[in-house]
Amino acid sequence: MNKDIATPVRTQAILKKYRFSFKRSLGQNFLIDTNILKKIVSFAELNENSGVIEIGPGIGALTEQLARNSKKVVAVEIDQRLLPILKDTLSPYENVKVIHQDMLEADVQKIIDEEFIETDDVMVVANLPYYVTTPIIMKLLEEHIPIRGIVCMLQKEVAERISAKPGTKDYGSLSIAVQYYTEAETVMIVPKTVFVPQPNVDSAVIRLTKRVKPAVIVKDEVFFFQVTRSSFAQRRKTLLNNLTSQLPNGKEKKEDILLALDRSGIDPTRRGETLSLAEFGLLSDELYPYFH
Repeated sequence: MNKDIATPVRTQAILKKYRFSFKRSLGQNFLIDTNILKKIVSFAELNENSGVIEIGPGIGALTEQLARNSKKVVAVEIDQRLLPILKDTLSPYENVKVIHQDMLEADVQKIIDEEFIETDDVMVVANLPYYVTTPIIMKLLEEHIPIRGIVCMLQKEVAERISAKPGTKDYGSLSIAVQYYTEAETVMIVPKTVFVPQPNVDSAVIRLTKRVKPAVIVKDEVFFFQVTRSSFAQRRKTLLNNLTSQLPNGKEKKEDILLALDRSGIDPTRRGETLSLAEFGLLSDELYPYFH
């Protein structure tokens, strides 16, 4: 059994050997707690036929744990300086492939088609840099990529927003966008003390399990998201105020919006944060004819 990468001593030794300096712009924080890494892997529920895409492997601490628990890992790393380190630290694992690319520009469908022919399914597992968390998650969901789900570590505050329920202060258009495609749960809180360098905030691990079909079936997905975003434009405003000010020609179509709200059985004085996904689905379908 190879020595774990994620111990404070081994991590420091690797960083020193390669004279690696952290880039703030890339949001680099490396985990130095093997138990937490093992827990993250357990949330992904992998087996010997699982494929894994990892985003931002760093020096390979999580990659190594994933490699021990799956058939194949493809790790996507943007920072060229980490490539020789990963080649070294992951040399014991023949089931790992590192791709040097920006995940936001990657053709993930192509990666799955080429790299995971022999696996039963694909999970995305990552310790995501905070500054690209939301765009990466939304890319994976909006492109309808055939993954079983996502287990990732991100800023605690963002995790709370993603898994929030209606009627809570954290519930918003991000909660709806993610929960439309997945079942979202925060499975673990991670203190900032287990990283080098230490971030300023605590982290959380969320598990997103892809739904077989979206949470609500709507006439037009793009318009549904336009309605949800508009409804949260100014949180203190009523639904009617937000929709009339945010939807195209909303002010002229105020009567139509009122009619759609009435047909949906939704009080125009309610706020966006009180509506469930089902209510937003109903509302966007009622509004749709007036805006197309």
